Amino acid sequence: MQSDTTDADVARTMTIEAFADTIVPGEKRSPDDRAVAGAAPGGGAVAAGALKLLELPAGGLADSLDGLAVTLDMHAGEYAAEQGVALDPTLPAFVALPFEHRTELVRRLTDPEHPEKQMWVGLALFSNMAFDSAAHLPTVAALADGHPGLLHLGYHRPDTDGLWRYPNYSYGRPLAPLHPDTTPTGSPA
Repeated sequence: MQSDTTDADVARTMTIEAFADTIVPGEKRSPDDRAVAGAAPGGGAVAAGALKLLELPAGGLADSLDGLAVTLDMHAGEYAAEQGVALDPTLPAFVALPFEHRTELVRRLTDPEHPEKQMWVGLALFSNMAFDSAAHLPTVAALADGHPGLLHLGYHRPDTDGLWRYPNYSYGRPLAPLHPDTTPTGSPA
């Protein structure tokens, strides 16, 4: 059986995941994981589904991911040469950078004066969005699957019937009394 995945697809995936991991770091998925640097405990943007979110056509970046990965690797190669960092030639250049160098390169690319800032900030925003809102998943499903970002941020799981109820008010008191005709489901009568 032949795989539909090409070397270019693997390189693109690794590079985009490495970028997302630089924005919201997480732990490696396995000891040989090269895209995720393992710079933080728990799941980061990659575990939260950043690649899946970025690949959704509705986000507007899906068709640009190939070009973004190639451009990011080009910048990584230039950065490595400038800094005297030896890169593993079997990996995409950005993936081969040590985490602290990935971070510095992303800082440079997202600098307000960088001419390509908009595309790198967009990629960073989607990486964050995957982690802190699970925008590509229904919230109930994300929580049922143990979405690392939502759980880290303190999202509570819904009750067994799939509805959220909050017995403790966020301001320490109810904001208004319930209308006497409110049904048990919370709808006005």
